[in-house]
Amino acid sequence: MIRVLLADDQLLVRAGFRALLDAQPDIEVAGEAADGEEAVRLVRELRPDTVLMDIRMPRLDGLAATRAITGAAELSDVKVVMLTTFELDEYVFEAIRSGASGFLVKDTEPDELLRAVRAVVVGDALLSPGVTRRLIAEFAARSKEPAAAMGLSELTEREREVMALVGIGLSNEEIARRLVVSPLTAKTHVSRTMVKLGARDRAQLVVLAYESGLVRPGWLG
Repeated sequence: MIRVLLADDQLLVRAGFRALLDAQPDIEVAGEAADGEEAVRLVRELRPDTVLMDIRMPRLDGLAATRAITGAAELSDVKVVMLTTFELDEYVFEAIRSGASGFLVKDTEPDELLRAVRAVVVGDALLSPGVTRRLIAEFAARSKEPAAAMGLSELTEREREVMALVGIGLSNEEIARRLVVSPLTAKTHVSRTMVKLGARDRAQLVVLAYESGLVRPGWLG
């Protein structure tokens, strides 16, 4: 059973998400929070698998709440998905760097929301390729001169290659086609790379790819 915490200051938004999620046989809403401080407290108390976190909330905004959650070692298994009104919300970029596993627009289709909740819990790519590439483009536009990332030297040549392909927004299936390997093999390489670098998920691996200089702005294709 996937346990989800809803964090949004709008009661109607939380009610809508709860109705959708609780109707699924494999998902349950563990709790609801109306602000960031309550969200952090409930995460510590309830230990949900994932949090659907609104960016703009009173007392403590979603970005600060996400940092508090992802920065706590004892909460490393909790995935945070940011909720935003617009796909290119100015805070999304910082949310990903703060440890969020991805983001969704509030008016996303119900089926897409359910797929996202299930995907993020097992560490799969949450964002669609199009959204991922827009996020990467934003990261590239804001990125500073890269610094060597600790642990990059531990990667094999193939793992570096795979990480670079993740960094330009390719899915496991696209990586498999590019390298002429099976999707399972591609997924295994991605997983091993995340473990070696201590990346929480695929989104953080993208950030590390840019911060390490393995991928540079302008490489999008």
